[in-house]
Amino acid sequence: MPITTEKDLSENSRALWLKAAHAVELKNFGYAISLIQNILKEAPGFLDARKTLRKVEIIATRGKKSFLSGLSTASLKGAGMVKKDPVAAMELAEKTLESDPTNVQINHLLKEASKAAGYPEIAAFALETIVEANPTDTKTMHELGEHYLTMGRADEAVNVYSKIAEINPGDLTAVKRSKDAAATASMKKGGWDTAQSYRDLMKNKDEAISLEQKSRVVKSVEMIDEQLGELTPQWEEAQTNVDLTRRIAKLWEDRFEQRQDDESLDGAYYYYHHTNELVGGSDPAVARKLSTLQLQRIDMRVKALEDWLAQGGEGHDEAEAYRNELAELKRHKAELLITEAKKRVERNPTDLQLRFELGEQLVRAAQYTEAIQELQRAKQNPNARLKAMNLLGQCYTEKNMLDLAVKQFQEAASEMLAMDATKKEILYKLGLVFERMGKKDESLKCMKDIYEVDYGYLDVAQRVEQSYGS
Repeated sequence: MPITTEKDLSENSRALWLKAAHAVELKNFGYAISLIQNILKEAPGFLDARKTLRKVEIIATRGKKSFLSGLSTASLKGAGMVKKDPVAAMELAEKTLESDPTNVQINHLLKEASKAAGYPEIAAFALETIVEANPTDTKTMHELGEHYLTMGRADEAVNVYSKIAEINPGDLTAVKRSKDAAATASMKKGGWDTAQSYRDLMKNKDEAISLEQKSRVVKSVEMIDEQLGELTPQWEEAQTNVDLTRRIAKLWEDRFEQRQDDESLDGAYYYYHHTNELVGGSDPAVARKLSTLQLQRIDMRVKALEDWLAQGGEGHDEAEAYRNELAELKRHKAELLITEAKKRVERNPTDLQLRFELGEQLVRAAQYTEAIQELQRAKQNPNARLKAMNLLGQCYTEKNMLDLAVKQFQEAASEMLAMDATKKEILYKLGLVFERMGKKDESLKCMKDIYEVDYGYLDVAQRVEQSYGS
């Protein structure tokens, strides 16, 4: 069964989801857990909700002793429900995980129930939860790797088997499966795994080759030009044909990807613009294409100017004019990105992900005051929450509101379990803010936390070692 997204939720569940996000923001974890569990009763396939629920449960139970031990009653009861009513078994598992979110047996119950209910992605999440809490549990890691392969997620299987091999270099099964998964991933990317089957269905090999050339991603400029030569005369006779106009636009776009030249870019823009007019601006995908092409045109000019200045143009009589043009192009690009982001928000004002994207563009344009209100709203989206808090901390820092910046960075760091790239970035920024506030000990602690896991991160090693006089 397909995974449920936020857009698939009923109006009632969507309202509960927004309330849950707000409860998480206020650290009212008990209420958030209750709301999300109610959502999952109606939408058991809503994976994002389960991920948020698990994060909240882990934070809420941190430092508390679990009352689950051995083979729990819930595990036994749930095992009997898996075949009869797998969704009910999933619900039982979630209720039990509320007090012990990383419990191995109950997460295995959730995995089995999810498989039986047709939700392999949720089964994978259950295994991921076990592995994250028990990073040396190679038995579960093997199971996760196999499950990834059955789902066609070969790249992730490679990562799992590679980690097993790091933990136990003598695990030859993991080494072999890592190589096999890597080969599968390569074949999938190249499309080789499906090529033989559909060719065999074609009686006429020449027809098969012709169809392949017209439908696949075109790699040859000569082939593109040949197809443009066939289609353009047809378009001259039928300029109101939307599908034909769109096909020609795509060919010019493919040509631009190969050539990166003005002619191809102009062709793509012309035909996409014509397509946009034919559909009355009703196709957001076409509108995005136009915006992207416009930005690519700016990027090409920016690169040309930067290369010219870097290669000795600084001493040229027209250098100042070109520097001014470069600055104006960058300003114009920032305006375009903000304008597009605002349009998307206007079309979908309740979409908090779009609010985050607008806030992100405003930060890049150094419009920190305007960004704050968008990012504050975006925090209510569990998927964008940490990134929004990171950018909010940056906004407050730039506005010299250092106490508010500290609060945002500390809150974001406290909600992250793994010391990944995002957490390191947040801790580093927090350390710099403490430094500006004259709080040397707090600043050094942030740097040490990073130093312990990543010696080479920016100038952390230098800062930490200097504090010891080394």
